[in-house]
Amino acid sequence: MREPTRSEPANDRIPLLVLGLGNVLCTDDGAGVVALHRLRRAWAMAEGVVTVDGGTLGLALLPMVERAERVLMIDAVRGDGPPGTPVRITGDDVAPAVYERLSPHQIGVADLLGGAAMLGRYPSAVVIVGVVPASVDLGFERTPAVEASLPGLVTRVVAELTAMGFPPTPLVAGALQERNLDDAARALGF
Repeated sequence: MREPTRSEPANDRIPLLVLGLGNVLCTDDGAGVVALHRLRRAWAMAEGVVTVDGGTLGLALLPMVERAERVLMIDAVRGDGPPGTPVRITGDDVAPAVYERLSPHQIGVADLLGGAAMLGRYPSAVVIVGVVPASVDLGFERTPAVEASLPGLVTRVVAELTAMGFPPTPLVAGALQERNLDDAARALGF
């Protein structure tokens, strides 16, 4: 698991946790992780926002989720429409979606949210934004439709952050910070 991009709040609560989810080894399933890394490279997060490359860690993310007041998940989501179609899930629709509509790592996300609920620490709001995948077969590259949808996905994440009261600030072009990108992420084109 990657370290958060912001220092943890002193009261041990995380006002807004942003999780990039998915498996970058399974083509479009990695869309959420790729979008998170692109977000980090182009935008500085507001105070109180913690971004985490959650990959397929599932239940291992529970310590962070149970401390989060709100959670924004970025992921590939099965849905109506062609590959690359935007998806947004909130409120009572989140629980069924994590069991039925997320990609191969869905059980881990379902366990994660179920564990937080069992501990009485379910976030006050959970929002899932993503895109419909074309393929979750083994492969490093996203399909053309999903790859083309990633800039729009990042834009929608910025809009969600802003709507939640945590507007990010664009980084200056030429001075893009790569503070949380390791060599593997760069090699994979994130």
